[in-house]
Amino acid sequence: MVTRSARTFDVAAFIDGRGLSSFNIKLIALSWLITLFDGFDMQVIAFTAPYMRDELGLDLKMMGNVISAGTLGMVLGGLGFSWVGDRIGRRPTVLTAAFLFGILTIGLSFAHSYEQLLVMRFVDGLAIGGMLPLAWALNIEFVPKRMRAFVVTIIMMGYSLGSALGGPLTNLIAPAHGWQGVYMAGGVGSLVAATALLFFLPESVRFLVAKNKRPDVVAATLRRVEPTLDVAAQDRFLLGDEVKARPFQPAELFRNGLTPVTLLIWAGYFVSSLAIYFSSSWNPTILEAMGTSRQTAAWVASLSGITGAIAGIVLVRITERHGPGWIAVYPALAVPVLLLVGLGLLPTGAFLPAVILGALFIGGGHTGVISITGIYYPSAMRASGGGWAASVGKAGGVLGPIFGAWVLSSGLPVQRSFAMLAICPLILATCLLLLGAYVRARVAFKPAPDLVATA
Repeated sequence: MVTRSARTFDVAAFIDGRGLSSFNIKLIALSWLITLFDGFDMQVIAFTAPYMRDELGLDLKMMGNVISAGTLGMVLGGLGFSWVGDRIGRRPTVLTAAFLFGILTIGLSFAHSYEQLLVMRFVDGLAIGGMLPLAWALNIEFVPKRMRAFVVTIIMMGYSLGSALGGPLTNLIAPAHGWQGVYMAGGVGSLVAATALLFFLPESVRFLVAKNKRPDVVAATLRRVEPTLDVAAQDRFLLGDEVKARPFQPAELFRNGLTPVTLLIWAGYFVSSLAIYFSSSWNPTILEAMGTSRQTAAWVASLSGITGAIAGIVLVRITERHGPGWIAVYPALAVPVLLLVGLGLLPTGAFLPAVILGALFIGGGHTGVISITGIYYPSAMRASGGGWAASVGKAGGVLGPIFGAWVLSSGLPVQRSFAMLAICPLILATCLLLLGAYVRARVAFKPAPDLVATA
């Protein structure tokens, strides 16, 4: 047997010089499938809430707390599982999160009290929150830089579709098998998808090379990506695009003229998250309280979610060509629509289409805000700037369901909740317009290469 001498192999250059192979397509498909159940398990609470309320005697504030407990768990789980994934690897962490949220979603169907629901939703949220960022990380570490945004968008569509499926599946299952049957179905589906991951999911070769671990696994995985590739365990693997930078300090987000940028992005992301979680959590309940049938309310909420996701993708494409200032269009349009709905100024036939349109603008604007959280920061701190903005935004997501419960319990006509919700896109549009004006002024009067994004 002839063996060759060891050589140096740049894993980053190899991946960046390729397109999508059958390996990538299988990985994207599996990630899409598991994130579909991730989205379903997270958002189905909005559709099962009326059934839970009736059976367990929960008031609106209790339901708001249950919904927010899941969101809080999702926030903490995203941080915790991401930290673990950066230390022990993507594959074991993704598998752990996938099996856990499948088991815990099934376990939620056995909750018999408010306290049990609260605890189970929080714990389930921990596992659900750990899935999406890890699925993104694993996939983008196998595709060239030019295709990373596209791949993340495809996987995110799985989450959005899963969220939207909560409505029709609740309509199908809950009348005959109760809300428990919905969670049982979601949990079993999640476990089936997790089992598929167990047999295919690879470890990230970039992670293994960065950690200087398992060259034999690196070589074997690269041959899965490209069967004809000549690599062996004795080769020296490296990442030619990895540059070590000094540790990031949060105070840098408020230096060198970045204070207005940071505060405006944080404020906009916060109110956008509050609006999206308010809307997605309570719209089915609000519509039912206004006389819409439970099944129709679920269909309307599902349609609102999926159209909002599609609208967000369209908006991101527009901003790529014409600048991020266009993101202000969606929240600006949401304000009059929500006011018309909330103040009862529409004919009966236009009510439900207007609800869908308002949710579309809220969802599309939220996707747009997510897409610009890092672009105004220098390259060395772009990822950290986006991460901090996301953390602040998720706080709005936790408060959104609680705020919705407070509004619905305030004694105001339930329809007025749409008018109160209009405050959020109004603030978001204002933040985006002020951000654009600040960046234009800074570039015009004090040129700075770090702030060159077109407003």
